[in-house]
Amino acid sequence: MTTSDPVARSGGQCELCTSCDQLSLYKVPKSPNDLEIHLCDKCLRQVDKKEPLDPDHWKCLSDSMWSEYPAVQVTAWRMLQRLRNHSWAAENLEILYLDDSLLEWAKATGDQDSDGTVELHKDSNGNVLEDGDTIVLTKSLDVKGSTLNAKMGTAVRNIRLVPNNTEQIEGRIDGQLIVILTKYVKKQS
Repeated sequence: MTTSDPVARSGGQCELCTSCDQLSLYKVPKSPNDLEIHLCDKCLRQVDKKEPLDPDHWKCLSDSMWSEYPAVQVTAWRMLQRLRNHSWAAENLEILYLDDSLLEWAKATGDQDSDGTVELHKDSNGNVLEDGDTIVLTKSLDVKGSTLNAKMGTAVRNIRLVPNNTEQIEGRIDGQLIVILTKYVKKQS
């Protein structure tokens, strides 16, 4: 009998790749009853589209797709869909069976319609930006609707990424929250 507690069920391993490093709970989107699985940081970042897919890492799905736990099966199906242009992933999709209700749940996020590319927020030099980073303005910017002029070289701490728009971030300059275009910033090391 498979337990619904992901920590107990996983035995201290990622339920997709079996890594034991930096594990956390992941709430599977569109899940009935808010089901969770135990994932390592690498799997979590790629499942959440916070870093590009590493196809070699995901060959582990050949084993984990057979999990008895529906949330693991659905997540494996979604990742295989993102990687379906790789022959090994397409072959696994052909043999993976999900009953109608699980398949409907799996399709709810639209991964089957995605080409697997990940859109990331990047600075003017191509460095990946993350929530909480500090950036420096590479151009003086006039702030619309304000008399504020953000000078080139101004450091903006603790930025937030604008969801669904990789060309914009939010940050505070002189206490005012503004939207900044990523092409005018440089990530500070």
